[in-house]
Amino acid sequence: MNGADDGERYVEEADDSLRDAYDEPIPLDEYVDRLLDEPGIGSHSAKYLLEAIESYGTRTVVEEGEERERYRFFDDPANDGEHAVLGNTEVLNGFVDTVRSIASERGKEEKIVWIEGPTATGKSEFKRCLVNGLREYSKTDEGRRYTVEWNVSSVREWGSEDDENWYESPTQAHPLLVFPNDVRKEILAKVNDRSDDHIEIRVDGELDPFSREAYDFLERMYRRKGTRDLFSAVTDDRHLRVKNYVVDHGRGVGVLHSEDSGPPKQRLVGTWMEGMLQKLDSRGRKNPQAFSYDGVLSQGNSLLTVVEDAAQHADLLQQLLNVADEGAVKLDKGIRMDIDTVLVVVSNPDLEAQLDAKSEMGEEDPLKALKRRLEKHEFRYLTNLSLEVELLRREITNDTKVWETGSDYEEMEERMASPLRLEVGDTIRDVREREIAPHAVEATAMYDVVTRLDTDDLPAGLDLVDKALLYDRGYLRRGDERLQKDDFRLEESPDDGRNGIPVTYPRDVIADLLNDGTDRSHPELDVENVITPSDVLDEMVARLEDEPMFSTKETNEYEDRVREVRDYVFGRQEEDVLDAMTYDVRVEDETVEEYVEHVYAWSENETVGAGRGEVEPDALKMKVFETEHLGRFDDDDYEGDEPKPHVEGFRQEKIVTAMNVQAWQQRGEGFAGGFDPRDIPVMQNVLTAYDWDDIGRMYEDFEPSQWSDPPKGTETESLKRKTNETLADEFGYSPASAELTSQRIVEEVASRWG
Repeated sequence: MNGADDGERYVEEADDSLRDAYDEPIPLDEYVDRLLDEPGIGSHSAKYLLEAIESYGTRTVVEEGEERERYRFFDDPANDGEHAVLGNTEVLNGFVDTVRSIASERGKEEKIVWIEGPTATGKSEFKRCLVNGLREYSKTDEGRRYTVEWNVSSVREWGSEDDENWYESPTQAHPLLVFPNDVRKEILAKVNDRSDDHIEIRVDGELDPFSREAYDFLERMYRRKGTRDLFSAVTDDRHLRVKNYVVDHGRGVGVLHSEDSGPPKQRLVGTWMEGMLQKLDSRGRKNPQAFSYDGVLSQGNSLLTVVEDAAQHADLLQQLLNVADEGAVKLDKGIRMDIDTVLVVVSNPDLEAQLDAKSEMGEEDPLKALKRRLEKHEFRYLTNLSLEVELLRREITNDTKVWETGSDYEEMEERMASPLRLEVGDTIRDVREREIAPHAVEATAMYDVVTRLDTDDLPAGLDLVDKALLYDRGYLRRGDERLQKDDFRLEESPDDGRNGIPVTYPRDVIADLLNDGTDRSHPELDVENVITPSDVLDEMVARLEDEPMFSTKETNEYEDRVREVRDYVFGRQEEDVLDAMTYDVRVEDETVEEYVEHVYAWSENETVGAGRGEVEPDALKMKVFETEHLGRFDDDDYEGDEPKPHVEGFRQEKIVTAMNVQAWQQRGEGFAGGFDPRDIPVMQNVLTAYDWDDIGRMYEDFEPSQWSDPPKGTETESLKRKTNETLADEFGYSPASAELTSQRIVEEVASRWG
């Protein structure tokens, strides 16, 4: 395609997008027929919000070491995760439960939903996610949202009788509000009978004052003409029609920002327009058609009202009580507007301090009524390592795709460890590529998390890194064992995530490191462009004292906690180096399968299928595997090829007991039934984890003290070359970061070698 063809195609796609989002306006009776067939299009605000959230389904996540069902709505799927709320799944589920209670009128109709939390905990993303999700849902067939528009062509102020002028309800009035109350109840009863939802649709109140003025004018006009069927005349499709609208800011979603100013009434519902008041002949009264309807409640009527930075609008919160209690607000004396909206206020912890300022007054506390109506949901800093890694990478790269790996934590570990390579502008060298080395983002995220965890009641034998890992994946590896969170009796602390380093701090540190570079050098490799885990951790600690957001106590505490993180990331890098050193001596899957099959047959006194028929389990094969591959035993542990009791115990406890016997018995031919012998913990922790003793046995002439510049032709030189090449080819390192990482690890090993 040439450029012109591309442009034409994009215009066509835009036409299709808008065509799919909007329907042609329809008469009122046709809307009622459609409503009876599709009850969801008439849902009241809380029920509609609930339906939008549930429409995207759920997925299973692990947070704080527990499996939870998470609503995909909060992953911002409509925008490829751009404003996804990472973590806080339990808080989000609590929010949905509150909305469900409001929708079903289970005692929480008067509640104002309060979202609280420190900065950088996802509150702004939550608001954007709500708007994005509702907007896209309203474009779907099942999520259509409808209101009314009027044509009163004989009203001089609205245009001449020869013009057709349609004026939409400025507050998204529900079409059923046009009907008299008794008829509306009858329609709703029939609609709810046809609905399969246990939450009934309710439409209360009256038309907004703007629409009421149009209705009353048309009724007076036709009454004077002696028209018998007044309602049919007023709602004739020459005067009234029903149209759908796409939910957005100002159309079903009202957002009051922290910088918005003006008198309380103006911020809540709007202002009178003096010019229009003079223009409209209202017989000495204020005409509601001369009102701006640009306040937050007017914009959010029919769906959602959000007050951002609520502490900046504390004077409005008490006035919202009337809205929550009565579902109405006044434009002026005698002019009332009914409101159907879910009220959400968002704040930092400073609002709570304001609310508690006079709590010592007890029942005489002037804010007690407000506090009783606030339903609090507290956002906290992330305490899941993988989520913090994902958030950091989003902040650094703007890659907003949400990570979904299910129960495959090995895949998640690979993602967390992976490097980043970014092009950075430089006034001297123009543009250069900088590498954030493997494990650097992971180390940074781990440091963030451990500063947010409470040390009280930490079980013996666990440190904060252990707690972070238990929260993230739900288990720890201890030798051959995989121990679950419950094995440690680790309970989530009420203070976890309330304080700590926010993601914005390391983001800014990394941004500066990307621009500043390092003073490292190498004769062949561009090591000066590599940012290592130690670089980030060192810089984060160095800046703590100068960072005004942290108190002296916090600074001291965070400085102490970095040691555990350094040990953790060193261990992760050490695993990579050892794995690279031993990459070509890995045990083949077929060998592992054969060993497990023979052990199982030995345990059950069964035979093993072989090419020449069924044979007895091979004692020699099992011994060779256990001594050479597992490295668990030597010749002294056997009588000839027969295992001694402690070897038998190992086979029974570590191999057979770990197997899913039922899956094995149903396996069919070989392992076709889906059983993976590498899922046995001893296989994971031994076959894939060599130590330095193994290196010493494999490479007898290896001398770690020579690693930085090994003599030509030595075993150390060939091992270093192989290790660094494998780190680059198989583990995501560049040649430069492989050099820096292996040098750091082997230098440490050299101090204790031999």
